[in-house]
Amino acid sequence: MPHLDPFLLTIAAIFMLAGFVKGVIGLGLPTVSVSLLAVAMPPGQALAIVIVPAIVTNIWQTFVGPYLRDIVRRLWPLMVGTAIGIWLNAGALTGGSARYASIVLGVLLVIYAVTALSKVSFSIAPGNEKWIGGLVGLVTGVISASSGVQVIPSVPFMQAIGMEKDELVQALGVFFTVATLALGFTLTRAGLVNSATALPGAVAMASSFAGVFLGQAVRSRMDAERFRRWFLIAMIFLGLYLAGTAITKIYFA
Repeated sequence: MPHLDPFLLTIAAIFMLAGFVKGVIGLGLPTVSVSLLAVAMPPGQALAIVIVPAIVTNIWQTFVGPYLRDIVRRLWPLMVGTAIGIWLNAGALTGGSARYASIVLGVLLVIYAVTALSKVSFSIAPGNEKWIGGLVGLVTGVISASSGVQVIPSVPFMQAIGMEKDELVQALGVFFTVATLALGFTLTRAGLVNSATALPGAVAMASSFAGVFLGQAVRSRMDAERFRRWFLIAMIFLGLYLAGTAITKIYFA
């Protein structure tokens, strides 16, 4: 019987969970997987394993739904701004300050989700979508370059312009594809994506697809309000986990 590498089994389990979260709420694969992997390895190395599964699952999510043309038309300033923000903050992803950015990001996720669950809502007029989207993208890119996660403030922006359920999930796929490609370029230039990450990356990708498939099956059976509630609850847990992991590493490393 062939020997099963515990490291690869751990990667498979982590990415199955992360893919399931992504399948249900449309995001969370990098957040969950990087946070768990970073317990045993530097964040840069964890991101090098995450990057290919994240890109492939995001591309898949991009084409699941009929809204692609309208999403690109509405969100191109957000996507361009994010790519610029990542470029401006290139190098922060593998630096020592990333752990502090993860704490800030986790707190922001919790604040946003609790506010939304409290029925406090924000809306952006169609005439302001483009310029606000560009600014939101720039901030998202800078945060992403420090933490590897692109949900703040991009996701609140997409909800503020009226995207809900399936349209929102497809929009997240489109946006995260662009943002993750920009991150991948940064990691490749830093020499973190190489042949050593090929096998773990392949295991991660297969497990991610299985998890996303299961998560999408769950999401298809939820009504809009229930989906919104679980979406926000999941964001609270993601934020708490992200911040808690970073704080633990700082004070107990």
